[in-house]
Order: sequence, then structure tokens, then C-alpha cells
Amino acid sequence: MDTNQIISKLDLSNHTVGLGGCKVHKTTLSCCEYNITIFDGGNQIETKTVGNELIRIHHAKILDSDPDLLQKYDSMEILSDPNWDLRTLLSKINDKNEKLRLSVAKKSIIDAIFFTTRAKQDLDNEFASIWIKCSALLIADALVLLSSYQRSPTHMMEFLRQSAKNKQNDSFTIITEILGLERATPSLLARMVKSTIGFSDMIENNGHGSIIENKYRFLVENSLLSDCYFYLVCINKNIILPIRDTIHKRPELVHILKTALDLEHDRTKLEQQANQLQQKGNELIGLGNYG
Repeated sequence: MDTNQIISKLDLSNHTVGLGGCKVHKTTLSCCEYNITIFDGGNQIETKTVGNELIRIHHAKILDSDPDLLQKYDSMEILSDPNWDLRTLLSKINDKNEKLRLSVAKKSIIDAIFFTTRAKQDLDNEFASIWIKCSALLIADALVLLSSYQRSPTHMMEFLRQSAKNKQNDSFTIITEILGLERATPSLLARMVKSTIGFSDMIENNGHGSIIENKYRFLVENSLLSDCYFYLVCINKNIILPIRDTIHKRPELVHILKTALDLEHDRTKLEQQANQLQQKGNELIGLGNYG
């Protein structure tokens, strides 16, 4: 679809609007949505349909200084910029793009180590296995960034397959084992997607489920089972991170996440995985030149 049609259909011509995600980076699949950011000072996310296309709309502040957000604006395509605010922002991001990428990669590793520590503090806690999966996925985020790719849940498995063989990317073998990608089967994925959409509806409540369902169907129909498994657990991680400090107050969420994240709770195995992730995290910190 012509992006001008999106701007027209959504009546955004007087707003500051950019297109990000895989549509800009030319890694898109037919199941991929358009990721539109409207710089209107908001922070909500919504999902709309234009024609046959799904549109994920992010509302944001033009003066936001969060490195994680700014890094995601890398290579953003300007769709509407009446006051040249977005041009100015993207120029500043371009000047420090490498620094942003490495900064976010380092933070992902540090957060991963934090989650392993949190899990090890009480391995019998039902949240321990959730922290271990989040830690593994954060290490994967860092590996993708260190290889100069974008953190796109749909495409990350392919990015990591394409990455040059080196010591830091050898870590991904351990990550795939901890995540349990080898368990991906159509029947398991069908249960996982149902719970993932349910979790999204409970926490995000913004129509994300239609995008999740669309991608699940495409990946399974094209026999990309491991990619689908990774996509689903990554989406769950992305939903968990903003509520990580309060999720313990909602123990009922553990039951839906047991299926959504395909969790196991073997205390000995969790301790081993936590130690592996801590070691890999520390190795990546030691290997990297993060400025």
C-alpha cells in the first residue's frame, strides 16, 4: 500500500508522522504490519486497519530522550513533517546512531543479568522461569543489535542465522536451548498464540492480538515453526518488561504465561540456565566496545 493512502485515510497530513519497522528496513514479509509513529505527545499504542493492511500506531513525544526509543527510529521514513521537527530529530539520531545502538545493546545485557539474579534469589518462586526466559530474550536482543540489525520479533531468528560467526553470536546456541525452540510444533504454537493474545488483551488492550494472529498464521503456514515460537515468546517479553516491577502483584498472570512462554519449572535446570545466562552476559560485556 502507498503510505500516502495511510496518511490520507487516517487524516494525518497535519501531524508529524514517521514510518518505522521492517517496511523501512526492507525485511518485510506479507504478514507484517505498518508501524506508524505519530509525534503528538502521547504514549499509547493502537491498531487500525486500512484496506487489507494492519497498521500499528505508536504515539510519541518528539523530544523524548529514551535511547531505546530513539534507536528504534533509526532509518525512519518521514511521512508528514509540517514543522520539520522530525527531520531535526532524525538528523540528531543519525549523528549518534552507533552510540545509541551500542548503548541499548549494553542495557539489554545488563537487564538480562539482572533478571537471572532475580530468578536465582528464589528459584522456587513461580516467576523464576519467566525471568529466565526474559533474560534469554534480552541477550538475543543484544546479539541482534551488536550485529547491526533491528530488534524485530518476526525477523530476529533470520537475522541471527545471517550473522557472521563469532564468539558473541555463538551465545545464540545457548539462547535457543534455553528458550526451547526445538519444542516448536503446530499444536504447541496453537496453544501459545491463544495465550499470548489473551495476555496482550489483558495488559495492552490495544488490538495487538490481530497482528499476533496474522503473523502466527503466516509463520506456521510457511513451516517457520522455530521463528513463530521465537516471535511469540518475544512478544510476551515485550509486554512483560513495562510491568516487571508490578507483575508479582498479579499471580493470576503466571497461569496464562505458563502456556504463552512455554514455561518449565525444574529448579535444577533453572539454576543451570541462570548461571549460563549470567556467564554469557558477563562475556558479552567483556567482549563489547560500548563507548
